[in-house]
Amino acid sequence: MELPQTFLDKFAPSIVSVLGCYDRVIFKGHLPFGDDSQVNSFVDRDLKMRRKDFLPMLEAKSQELVEHARKTAKEANAPYRHFPGKPNKEKLVEEIARERRHPDGLLAVLCVLETCRTVKLALGQGKPRIYFAKRPQRVLYYYFQDSEFGRMYIRLQTWFPYTIQIYVNGHEYLARQMQRAKLGFVQEDNCFTELDQPAQAQQLADRFPGLPWRTQLNQWARLVNPLLAETWLGARGYYWVIEQAEYSTDILFRSRETLRDLYARLLDHAIVSFSAQDILTFLGRRWHPRFDGEVLTEYKKDRWPGARIKHRVKGNWLKMYDKLGQVLRVETVINQPREFKVRRWRTRQGKRQLVWCPMNKGIANFYQYHHAAQAANLRYLEALSVVGDPAPSYQQVQTLVQPRLVGKRSYAGFNPAKQEDVELFAAVLRGDHLLRGFRNADIRRILHGDTPAKEERLRQAAAIGRRLKRLHVRGFIRKVPRTRRWLVTHKGSQILGAAVSLYYHGLSKAA
Repeated sequence: MELPQTFLDKFAPSIVSVLGCYDRVIFKGHLPFGDDSQVNSFVDRDLKMRRKDFLPMLEAKSQELVEHARKTAKEANAPYRHFPGKPNKEKLVEEIARERRHPDGLLAVLCVLETCRTVKLALGQGKPRIYFAKRPQRVLYYYFQDSEFGRMYIRLQTWFPYTIQIYVNGHEYLARQMQRAKLGFVQEDNCFTELDQPAQAQQLADRFPGLPWRTQLNQWARLVNPLLAETWLGARGYYWVIEQAEYSTDILFRSRETLRDLYARLLDHAIVSFSAQDILTFLGRRWHPRFDGEVLTEYKKDRWPGARIKHRVKGNWLKMYDKLGQVLRVETVINQPREFKVRRWRTRQGKRQLVWCPMNKGIANFYQYHHAAQAANLRYLEALSVVGDPAPSYQQVQTLVQPRLVGKRSYAGFNPAKQEDVELFAAVLRGDHLLRGFRNADIRRILHGDTPAKEERLRQAAAIGRRLKRLHVRGFIRKVPRTRRWLVTHKGSQILGAAVSLYYHGLSKAA
């Protein structure tokens, strides 16, 4: 996996390996009964039965699924347990796995009472009406130790429409693949602390989104839901979507001490410097005044084993935390894919062309998930690349004060203790400028807002142009060729970032 060179070069002596890999992935399968009218039509036309007889039939089918679960568990010599409440399923399965002699296969089947979407019967015009509603029902959890995917589970609702959910873990899959390829590794707590061949491990991890998922998911569904083979469903199959996908970028450091010292500065920079616009940019969006949603940053210091920062944009989030004190993990979690834009072929005005469209949840978009999440992680690391050993940057802050002579013209310095100058530094360093740079007008809006008077706007633009020139002659920003845009240089990111941190945290903390 290729990291931004600024981050990799800066910490190369301290980094052992870098691995991008899926973590939690949850697939969900839906039978084609989307609304009330479809269900009523199915009962009337396909089953040709009275609507009031449909629910008693479903009760019998629910019992069939429970009996099938008991039989499957007995044949696999695995426990079947029923719980009326909410047990700690993961802890229970972990205890069962430790006692199990055979490493692979069915570990346990748990039957739990949960409230899920199913159908009810109500009065209608002339005859009863079937409608969707939430009601308590038995839900089956099949836990497997799969030979290819490691620990996984299948969750099946026992009442119509038999929605199914399948959980797999990309790190578990990668561990099994490395075992088959005879690659050495050490895995602890869903994390790899040693990799003999990092490049080959990355190649194996990149195969995950390209697996034949539809075939594999249908195979698992038939294993737990024998009703799919019955004629009354009319050979209907599941439509599969990606309910949740977590993609992590793990950076393994040579020592815990190195990461501990660096991680505190990374957290500090993320809390102080990243605005709502920055978070939107990391997740592939540009800020718009009509954005309907919240951008939240959550910082937890009391988390074990260390602190964690999480940035939320609607149902998606970006996290950074340390694993085992030696691995820095940046993770993108996608729950609402339509917040991401991807290129698709569409017909526009009779012509076939690539256009930007919202990303969908269907499993055919798995590769799009991969690109979107990986890009978000890399943008976040790119924004953090200005953090490092603060001493050299703080020592160079004094160069901001000194005037710079170019030809016969002298350009005044900046005052790192002056709020007006620090606000300029923070404006050009904003994360939403990472992708395309910034213009004079962008900085003017950040510093002065929307000024209605044209003459005042021109005066503000001229003043900002002079200040940007002072940054340019010092090598802190550079012009994008053939445009009116500017980009912050690596030198500018270091020194201006240090000046902003120095201003907001005080000299005592910066020293």
